[in-house]
Amino acid sequence: MKDPTIVPLRHMFDKISPTPMLENDLTDIEKKNIIEEHFKIIMETLGLDLTDDSLKDTPKRVAKMFVEEIFYGLDEKKFPKMTVVENKFKYDHPLIETNIISNSCCEHHFVPILGKCHVAYRPGEKVIGLSKLNRIVDYFSRRPQVQERLTIQIHEALCHILDTRDVAVVLDGMHSCVKTRGIKDVSSMTRTSKLSGIFAEDSMFRQEFMQAIPRPNEIHI
Repeated sequence: MKDPTIVPLRHMFDKISPTPMLENDLTDIEKKNIIEEHFKIIMETLGLDLTDDSLKDTPKRVAKMFVEEIFYGLDEKKFPKMTVVENKFKYDHPLIETNIISNSCCEHHFVPILGKCHVAYRPGEKVIGLSKLNRIVDYFSRRPQVQERLTIQIHEALCHILDTRDVAVVLDGMHSCVKTRGIKDVSSMTRTSKLSGIFAEDSMFRQEFMQAIPRPNEIHI
C-alpha cells in the first residue's frame, strides 16, 4: 500500500454549505474570557447566587465547554487531519458505516440535538480510515446547527475528501427543543438525507444503503 496522502483542505470550506459566521480573530483564551463574563451576567440576571460553591465556577466551565468541546467545529483549523490511501484491493462496492454518534446543538434554542449518522461511499482510487468518517461527523456536529445543514456539510466534506460523488448520508436526530419545550414531544425523531452519484441515480445501490441502516424507530439515543 502506498504511503497515506494528506488531503489538502484549504479550499474544502469554500465548497461546503457555510454556517452563518462573522469574521473573528479572537484567540481561544479571549473567547473564553468574554463568554465567561457574559454568562455570569446571564446567571445573575436569572437571580442565581454566584457566591455559592456549586455555582461560582459555572461561567468558567460553560466558557471552556463552548470553546473547547461542543463548538470546536466553528474553527476550521481544528478540522481533523485527513489522509487517504490507495484502494489497492480495487474494492468497488459501497462501504457503509451506521450509528455514528452525532451530538450537536440547535442554533435556535442552544439545546442539544442528539443523533446517529449513517454514511456510505463507493471507493474509487481512494479509501479512508473508518475512524475518519466518525471524526468528520463529529466536527460538523460541534457547531450550532440545523439538521438539514449538518447533513449537507457532512456529505460535501466526504465528497471533497474522497474525490467522488458516490456518497450517501442519513442523519437521525432527537431535538431537545422539541422534546423539552414547546410541544414537548418526547418520542419524535427527525431524519434528513443527502444522496448523490450512484446512491441517487441507481435504485439498487440506494435500496442497499437504506436497507442497511436502522429505521428511525430502531434508533436508541
